Amino acid sequence: MSRAPWLYGLAAALILLAIVATVAWLGPLPPKVVLMSTGTPDSDYDLYAQQYQAILKRSGVQLRLLPSSGPIDNLKRLNDARSGVMVAFVDGGLTSPAQSPDLESLGTVFYEPFWFFLHHRIELQRPDDIRGKKVAIGPEGSGTRHIAELFLALNGISENQLQLLTLTGEEAADALLKGEIDAAAMAATWDTEAVRRLVTSSEVNLFGSPRADAYVALYPYLTKLVVPQGVGNLATNRPPTDVNLVATKASLIVRKDLHPAIKSLLLEAATAIHSRAGLFHKAGEFPAPEPVDLPISKEARQFYKSGPPFLQRYLPYGWAVLVSRLLVLLIPIVGVAYPLLRTAPALYGWNMRRRIFRLYGELKLIEIELEARSGQANDELRARLRRLEDRADHLYIPFAFAPFLYQLRNHIGLVRERFQQSASPSAQPTDAGSPALSRAATAQR
Repeated sequence: MSRAPWLYGLAAALILLAIVATVAWLGPLPPKVVLMSTGTPDSDYDLYAQQYQAILKRSGVQLRLLPSSGPIDNLKRLNDARSGVMVAFVDGGLTSPAQSPDLESLGTVFYEPFWFFLHHRIELQRPDDIRGKKVAIGPEGSGTRHIAELFLALNGISENQLQLLTLTGEEAADALLKGEIDAAAMAATWDTEAVRRLVTSSEVNLFGSPRADAYVALYPYLTKLVVPQGVGNLATNRPPTDVNLVATKASLIVRKDLHPAIKSLLLEAATAIHSRAGLFHKAGEFPAPEPVDLPISKEARQFYKSGPPFLQRYLPYGWAVLVSRLLVLLIPIVGVAYPLLRTAPALYGWNMRRRIFRLYGELKLIEIELEARSGQANDELRARLRRLEDRADHLYIPFAFAPFLYQLRNHIGLVRERFQQSASPSAQPTDAGSPALSRAATAQR
């Protein structure tokens, strides 16, 4: 059977349009390089980021690490689209959906307790006894500085009443152990080397938060934790008593326009890194779908509900991305191409018959006018019949539809015979109620 090029061209155009629309809906391929803002060298943020980097590298994604002064600096970079930063750790209590409309959370990933260490020569019965002392509270933009300033303000201590030093955790630990400063504040995990050194040292005392419950009640993003007696060193019983602390929860924050496949990779890495048990949490407690400051992304909600995407469970990351896109591209093929290809022959046949039936319609009009003239044809009707016959003779119809064309020509011949009869003086009128086309149809039946 011959095919109508325009019909199949239209079908091809529709299929192509559907594929283009599907590709546009899918968006670009996942990036090969992602920029993460971390923290100061050897900080929790920096060390954890290095672990993420190693895991993503196995999937062919380069996680570039950009050092920062801490979570406040990270948050500024995330909110600035020009910075290129797409992911970072951020402490709770630093932002809100209104302040960071382009950001979302992949969940909380670890506790970051607030530690306050004192040199053993310092006697501290209440917080305001710290006035006039040399205190390290971390560099600008760090989580340590943010929470230290909060606690100083809550206890009515102004910064000009202290000698504040902007030392990193390691620098503060060294200075405190040497007796060069009186106290050091740190927002860091239990696994931080500086924290471990100070907790186990007999030269340093850990000052807790007796009113931890009050802090948590006032600031719900805080959590009360307990450092067990002797956990630092059982032999020397450091610390000598249980110590209450307050802590923030660090969240893995991303920009909303980060590719969903990268978010899934980050969540898998977070599970591998943070799901182990620790001093303050049980195994599997982190990562957790807790919207501390920002809403949880839809990819994260799905991940916590049913795990990684189906294909990523069984295929390497690159193959999973490729296969998922190919499967989605089947939508226009199955949903558009298949119905078009199924209906194209029927549409083609209908179009061929329509071309013939349109000429039949004109032939019927000529016959009706002939009847209206009592079978007497004039020159105008004869000219119309000749033009119709000429069009029928030059009408291209595929072989499969040739019978329809021959029937049309036969019926045109019947009407021509009536014209000839009307021109003959001896012609007898045909049955008025039985036109030529009707007789032909009756004869065919």
